Amino acid sequence: MSDLSAVLLTIPSPATGVWELGPVPLRGYALSIVAGVVAAIWLGERRWRARGGTPGEVSDIAVWCVPFGLVGGRLYHVATDWQLYFGEGRDPVTALYVWNGGLGIWGAISLGAVGALIGARRAGIRVAPMLDVLAPGVLLAQAVGRWGNWFNQELYGRPTDLPWGLEIDPSNWPAGQTFEPGTTFHPTFLYESLWSLAGVALLLVLDRRFRMGRGRLAVAYVMVYTTGRVWNEALRIDDVQLDDVLGLRLNVWTSIVLFTLAAAYLLWTRRHPPADPEPIYTEARLEREDAARTADGTGA
Repeated sequence: MSDLSAVLLTIPSPATGVWELGPVPLRGYALSIVAGVVAAIWLGERRWRARGGTPGEVSDIAVWCVPFGLVGGRLYHVATDWQLYFGEGRDPVTALYVWNGGLGIWGAISLGAVGALIGARRAGIRVAPMLDVLAPGVLLAQAVGRWGNWFNQELYGRPTDLPWGLEIDPSNWPAGQTFEPGTTFHPTFLYESLWSLAGVALLLVLDRRFRMGRGRLAVAYVMVYTTGRVWNEALRIDDVQLDDVLGLRLNVWTSIVLFTLAAAYLLWTRRHPPADPEPIYTEARLEREDAARTADGTGA
């Protein structure tokens, strides 16, 4: 391959990740996150209506999920990379600068699920069906949101001479590491985005062909995502405080543990299949709705 063709096939990074719209800065990272959330709600609403749910309820649940997820993602990131904010010469206030990047997916999923639990219980929705409905959309949001790392030139992999190598400005190389001029890197953001999109398709097929109720599609999502995360983490060269735990990165261990727990749940539920059709609303909500219809004179 000629030098010219190699250059043409590399993936450039944006010259800037921020655009000024008058006094308002538009950040590529934030726009990617927002686009991912919108995509997740769109897909979730379609799936919820197909299950017999009331339109708009996924959006209502998202009002709880999104802020909880953002807080959880930031807390996880700061906890595992605390030296970036509380080390010598660092400014702790920058821990609040979410727009500069830094959302740990495990924290986002954990607290996001708590938000879904709160929103579902307030609405009288059974939690497991709602999580199953949301799972493909969450993975879609991750596929879109990963492009925020491209705008920030972060979380890329080790150097590569593959034709789709990612160009990174030397100012964004990991601290203390230098490379030859013209070095390109594995675009791990792209790998994870493509893996997540394939995972969305797989989850939708599984849900159509099998009875994946009782939260089983949600745990299938965990298995799909963690499988891709393990090999993607092996390519990463960014430093984290808890980078080496018994020879593996913390995120690799987290993926292994979560995959194992999810697989165990799937095996356990083989003996306890969900009802067909699986109810999506709680008995208390159904009773309230029956009472309201009776009071209006529209009941049976």
